[in-house]
Amino acid sequence: MGRLTVYHNPRCSKSRGAVEILEERGADFAVVEYLKAPLSRVDLERIVDALPGEPGALVRRDQRFTELGLDPARLATAAEVVDVLLAHPELMERPVVVADDGRTLICRPSETVLELLEDRC
Repeated sequence: MGRLTVYHNPRCSKSRGAVEILEERGADFAVVEYLKAPLSRVDLERIVDALPGEPGALVRRDQRFTELGLDPARLATAAEVVDVLLAHPELMERPVVVADDGRTLICRPSETVLELLEDRC
């Protein structure tokens, strides 16, 4: 089984849930608390490029997003998403889990992480 990297916010129940699932399954994974160790532009570009779907899915549209006066229409490109997350890492959707083969998912709900464990055990 290959290694996974979990971009984690311990205050988030979905993020904690994904970590618990990985622990229960005995998965080999590393946890990166991205609010304590902010991601670089290169890291964020790699994540955005690997995610299925629209780049804007990586940005939370919560109360903080509204407080900052951000416009969802300005999240159409990978570059726009990366710029927003560099300035406001707290807006990154979580948890993001990256497999060593490059597969990357936003694991909401937490059980989505199981997709990355398929064909690994």
